[in-house]
Amino acid sequence: YRTIAIDSDGLRLEGWDFLTPAPRRGRIVYLHGISDNRQSGLGLAERFVPRGFDVLLLDQRAHGRSGGDTCSYGVFERRDVTRVIEALRAQRVILFGSSLGAAVALQAAPDDPRIAAVIAQSPFSDLPTVVRDRTPWFVSHRFATAALVRAGELGGFTPAAASPLVAAARIRVPVLLIHGTDDRETPAAHSRRLALVLGGPHRLLLVSQ
Repeated sequence: YRTIAIDSDGLRLEGWDFLTPAPRRGRIVYLHGISDNRQSGLGLAERFVPRGFDVLLLDQRAHGRSGGDTCSYGVFERRDVTRVIEALRAQRVILFGSSLGAAVALQAAPDDPRIAAVIAQSPFSDLPTVVRDRTPWFVSHRFATAALVRAGELGGFTPAAASPLVAAARIRVPVLLIHGTDDRETPAAHSRRLALVLGGPHRLLLVSQ
């Protein structure tokens, strides 16, 4: 692989780019989850590089070795995806995202014609809903809402704008949604909501233990 650095809105984004030695079939960009980094995509590279795919494992902003202090849950990250595609000079890209990365991929998909397909593993449907789902029972709804507003103020974004659900209706490329039925942090209901409004060909794959 080669280590690459990409500028996006003045931030330095870093990733590992694996180029296939096999007859080339396409390009995959991997987007990791919250508090994670590119290393979680190594298994993906091991599987798809020998099958003819170039694979970029990206550290998203405020993660790994990429710059930035705050995560905006897709509001700014979807622009980062476009900058990455431009830097790769790719004409067609498959986005493979996990959790946060899945939500970012879905938000990027309707606005960049070079995104040919999305594989979204355990995405959230919108930020306010997943915050409610993850709020401990002893924290009031009022406090959680105030914390979300404050997070948006500190990060310079509108929390309600972090919404794969809003983006889904405008997506026309194929989407594979993968979600565990026993996921308690981001319940499978999030992917079910997305499947109901996706505008293009899609499949919802629910996985049980």
